[in-house]
Amino acid sequence: MFEWTKNNDALGTVNRGIPCESGLCTLCDSACKGKCETWLSCLEGRKMLYPRKFGYITSGAANVTSVGVGYHALRIQGYAYGSNGIPANLTDNPDDCIFTNISLETEFGLEMKTKNRMPIMTGALGSTFVAARYWPSFAVGAALCGIPIVVGENVVGVDKASVLEKGRIKSAPELERRIQYFERYYDGYGAIIVQMNVEDTRNGVAEYLIDKYGNNVIIELKWGQGAKDIGGEIQVKQLENAQFLKDRGYIVDPDPYDPVVIQAFKNKAISSFARHSRLGATNKHNVEAVREDFMSSIAYLRKLGFKRITLKTGAYGMENLAIAIRFAADAKLDLLTIDGAGGGTGMSPWNMMQHWGIPSLALHAKAYEYCEILKNRGITPPDISFAGGFAREDHLFKALSLGAPYTKMVCLGRAPMIAGFLGSNIEGTFFPERKAQLNGHWDTLPASVSEYGIYPEEIFTMWENVKNRVGAEEMKHIPFGAIAMCGYADKLAGGLQQFMAGARKFNLNELTRNDLISANRETTDVTGIPFMTDALDAEAKAVLMA
Repeated sequence: MFEWTKNNDALGTVNRGIPCESGLCTLCDSACKGKCETWLSCLEGRKMLYPRKFGYITSGAANVTSVGVGYHALRIQGYAYGSNGIPANLTDNPDDCIFTNISLETEFGLEMKTKNRMPIMTGALGSTFVAARYWPSFAVGAALCGIPIVVGENVVGVDKASVLEKGRIKSAPELERRIQYFERYYDGYGAIIVQMNVEDTRNGVAEYLIDKYGNNVIIELKWGQGAKDIGGEIQVKQLENAQFLKDRGYIVDPDPYDPVVIQAFKNKAISSFARHSRLGATNKHNVEAVREDFMSSIAYLRKLGFKRITLKTGAYGMENLAIAIRFAADAKLDLLTIDGAGGGTGMSPWNMMQHWGIPSLALHAKAYEYCEILKNRGITPPDISFAGGFAREDHLFKALSLGAPYTKMVCLGRAPMIAGFLGSNIEGTFFPERKAQLNGHWDTLPASVSEYGIYPEEIFTMWENVKNRVGAEEMKHIPFGAIAMCGYADKLAGGLQQFMAGARKFNLNELTRNDLISANRETTDVTGIPFMTDALDAEAKAVLMA
């Protein structure tokens, strides 16, 4: 198994745990005191694009040889002349063709377009307690950044305050709280997307949403994810809560009503229970049956009034991938998110994350191939978002280019959550009376933060930017985690603009697979992206022979 380095001396970053390809640790602790690249980016923003200690050092790349197949084995092509996709108000003069003039705005959808300031969205933040605890930071941050945020499955079902009558929702305080945080700062960019699984469908989530919010929300159906191919799960430590969830219709393991289990819990031999969701389509045994059921579900949602419907699918094999792409195209869905293994989540079986499903690069390469097949048959493929182990600006460029022109978004799962953790911990040190409410872990600022400042205005690069946008009075309502997310997004935006400028692409729509090269021939075999010395080799020889 390939092992990633724990520290980057050039950037001054370090992983306290074992890092994975995204640069995040395999276990990301909300109490962490840093300093991985994403963690520091939340404070320093685009300054993290550059090596530290400028003026006293020189720095050289360590990644010049790639082993194995993955996004790490794709490299970004650069060009020494030309410019493409220049905005109408600019020229090809070098004074205009600067990276800061590159617009990262994008949109997805059919009848009702969803505009975004950047081509990123969050992963699904559902019924895990991490999502609920840090939701204000996540939602406000997404709204300020102008990107979509996804409310994951089961939020209504696990909410003890929600009211269900005859199996249908009448009141859903937690779901309403999540939507309201986003709506307060929504300004026309981004969106709030609400997922549904089997239990959510039974509970009437769709009917509740359309009645209360109309098309201010996007509804999303879900077929698995990159971390697991079973239903979603959470862990609860109270017997009463486990019994409540079983009464709500969930699978709870072990059975909280089994007398033997109850006694084992009293003896402290059992300390927690896992709540699971059901598998979908267990009663469908061929593609046509799945198609009929899916199209019926979409027709029902359309009849309710939903104009924006999306689908999230996981790291299943090729037939299931083709089903998702074809059905999404035929149903005229607004977005299809394709999530590769090994995923990132709050609670998935560890060895399932390690060993099930198709890793991101291979899955995404096939998604492009299948979209091309549909296009060549005269069928318009859906707008697509790629997910699965992304956290840096190079990931964004590679994912958008690999799937171009179909990829409109890149879905970031765990990485934006770090902003919520970090911001809440910092805010709790300044406002100890709110520490418990914020789910902060720190009593004082650690050295890893105080080296950047001792006041919020010093610590967060994007503090003044956010203040200028919302006003000084409103700043007291902005979670520090949301400001941290703006810092992280600023670093991603600056880095993506720089990569695009080097590729001479001044508009996201200009990105193509020609902007990528493979660093080894195995990656060429999987993706169809040419090996680096084969790319443009014919054009090079034409120059020499002229």
